[in-house]
Amino acid sequence: MKKDIETLDDIKILVDTFYDNARKNKLIGPIFEKYLAGHWDTHLEKLYRFWQTVVLKEMAYYGQPVPVHFKMLLYDTHFGIWLKIWNSTVTSLYEGPKAERAKLRGRTMSEAFLKKIKKSSV
Repeated sequence: MKKDIETLDDIKILVDTFYDNARKNKLIGPIFEKYLAGHWDTHLEKLYRFWQTVVLKEMAYYGQPVPVHFKMLLYDTHFGIWLKIWNSTVTSLYEGPKAERAKLRGRTMSEAFLKKIKKSSV
């Protein structure tokens, strides 16, 4: 049996593993490389805090994550691939209520991001 997501170190393993997997994807990998070249460390630190807040309910992230995605020309397909990689990464590493929360929040946030992005381009 796998352990659940319990600590910031667990979040870091999850986020690092997710981005290792996502960067290998032929569709979304180049997008990450384009927008994060030279900024990976800063981005990862921000994402550790973001998911620490979302999954562990420890307030560590304060910000507005959606607007930075407006200029990226992201569509349903991108978010579908992101979510598939996110869910498979969570499942490969962890199981339990917090792992399920990570998958649920990944889905609800990807839907919300996409809706806001589509609305901003109208």
